[in-house]
Amino acid sequence: MRFFLTLLLFGQLKATALPHIILVMADDQGYGDCGFTGHPYVKTPNLDEMAKHSVVFDRFYAGAPVCSPTRASVMTGRHPVRVNVPNHGHYLRPQETTIAEALQTKGYLTAHFGKWHIGSVQKESPTSPGGQGFDHWLSGLNFFDRDPYLSLNGTFKQFRGQGTVITMDHALDHLKAHAARQPTFTVIWFPSPHDPHRETSSDPKLYEGKPHAPYYQEITLIDEQIGRLRKALRDLKIADQTILWYSSDNGGLVKQHSGGRERKGSVYEGGLRVPSLIEYPAKLKPTHVSAPTSSTDIYPTLLALTKTKVVRQAPLDGINLLPLINGETTTRPKPIGFWHLFTGGQSTQSDRIIKILMAAQNAGEPTPLPGRLLKNVNEFPEYGSDDHKTGHAALLDWPLKIHAIYSTKETRWELYNLSEDPMETTPLDTRDNKRFPAMQSELIAWQRSVLRSHSGGDYPK
Repeated sequence: MRFFLTLLLFGQLKATALPHIILVMADDQGYGDCGFTGHPYVKTPNLDEMAKHSVVFDRFYAGAPVCSPTRASVMTGRHPVRVNVPNHGHYLRPQETTIAEALQTKGYLTAHFGKWHIGSVQKESPTSPGGQGFDHWLSGLNFFDRDPYLSLNGTFKQFRGQGTVITMDHALDHLKAHAARQPTFTVIWFPSPHDPHRETSSDPKLYEGKPHAPYYQEITLIDEQIGRLRKALRDLKIADQTILWYSSDNGGLVKQHSGGRERKGSVYEGGLRVPSLIEYPAKLKPTHVSAPTSSTDIYPTLLALTKTKVVRQAPLDGINLLPLINGETTTRPKPIGFWHLFTGGQSTQSDRIIKILMAAQNAGEPTPLPGRLLKNVNEFPEYGSDDHKTGHAALLDWPLKIHAIYSTKETRWELYNLSEDPMETTPLDTRDNKRFPAMQSELIAWQRSVLRSHSGGDYPK
């Protein structure tokens, strides 16, 4: 008996030697919407305290200026158009390898809590959290608010309370139940501060008389949940061995605090820059990284931190950030590409859809929405040489950022030096810029490679 107990203990120690990983994402929080990023009145004391002990990314970019694409980039390390999520409401292809699936091969228990929005939440769908590598999930199709309808491992239920708090309640219960036994990978994607801003912090009068008070109420509510999470990690005695990574899915809703020109929905800086920081006391010293970084970098960085190998890894757009974090380099080795409005978004009303699904489930009937199981994930369109000329694309090769704004009449090119013009107010004279032709060619070549991926070129035949 003692021998078997020793073996069991050894197995537990071996499993828990891997760090716990928690990815937290806000929905529509801009770069300047925190105390530690300089907001004049928003209260984020828990994030501010976390920043003191973290790697803070001073120029972190969402994969896209809207939600679903960025979430797909986090899951895969690849640009969203490559993986079939060019705009909100599109589904991530099951052919992709997600970070959850990769970490499962290392023995991680995986869980998703909160907003999903890159697939179905029906248990039988390969695009659900369960189909994309999560052992446990409590998920909404899109953002949700008070008294939300959610999918608990494919069973539809209504929950009472504020959606943001419910999300954290279930995440904490999961960690308390499992973190002592095996390494956990937990994704917490808050439904806030997305409109309609019906949730409030513990002090509903906090921003009375201030502009955008309901929006900032939800940001402070998120901050309170971060405080709960960090305290729980300390109480569970796993804080030192936990990678806690916080970010947002796209730029904020208030232009003057977005960190650049414009706001959510724009490929200019204000639509893409978001707060991002990693706390990992056992391995990472507090520092600031000034080089551009991206949500596509989360996947390869976590693979590096856990020494996880992926068989037949599709081409990545992201990079391993450890050399930047550890001070081995101060420059990013490859540009960051952006591409928005390649196609339109698809409306996803989470509560309305889940209520329909729940009624059928309770009646023992088949799904009334079979088209929501897969959408177009098994379609692989072919593209011609000019099919990249849609929407608004950009390439950031610090400090230069080139934009291609396509229309039926012409392509408008803009080039900015972000170190001298961070608000992208005055385009450079491209006729005299030696880098402009090369960046034009590089952006177009990157777009065409993205389209090759979208047509299925990265998947085994």
